[in-house]
Amino acid sequence: MTTVKCSSTLSISNHRVFSSDLNEHETVFGGKTLMTIDDNSSIAAARIARNQTVTASVDQVNFILPFTLQDSMCTESYVSGVGKRSIEVFTKIIGEHLKTGERFLGLTCFSTFVVTDKSIVLPEIVPDSKEAQFVCNGYESRQRERLQKLLAQEKFNQNISREFPW
Repeated sequence: MTTVKCSSTLSISNHRVFSSDLNEHETVFGGKTLMTIDDNSSIAAARIARNQTVTASVDQVNFILPFTLQDSMCTESYVSGVGKRSIEVFTKIIGEHLKTGERFLGLTCFSTFVVTDKSIVLPEIVPDSKEAQFVCNGYESRQRERLQKLLAQEKFNQNISREFPW
């Protein structure tokens, strides 16, 4: 089986926080952050699949510290696990107070992408840093949890009305 190093899937983007990015709390609007996560993590997924992928879920988003005016946001995403057709991507956003140079962990997230071509055989992912080893070690446990949630969601969906209420 072919292998790909986590670092080969790494996608990095930087963004300076402007006033147009802020919500009423003077911090970056969560929806903008979610868009950044999806944009950046989709590149990591494509780098291992080398084929079309779609976002299946944003499984866990942890907003740790807010980003404010005069901060930069460095978004890093890499593949942290591979299933038969699914790809788990880990994303972190490191903030930097541009006036002081202080760096902080602002967010972590796991997203799942699915390869649309069922004939694709995904390569095995190989962690090649201390962080990647730690993150990848939890993949099987997170995958089991996602499957349980997916099954529960399917049951939930069966009970949601599709009637025309408006």
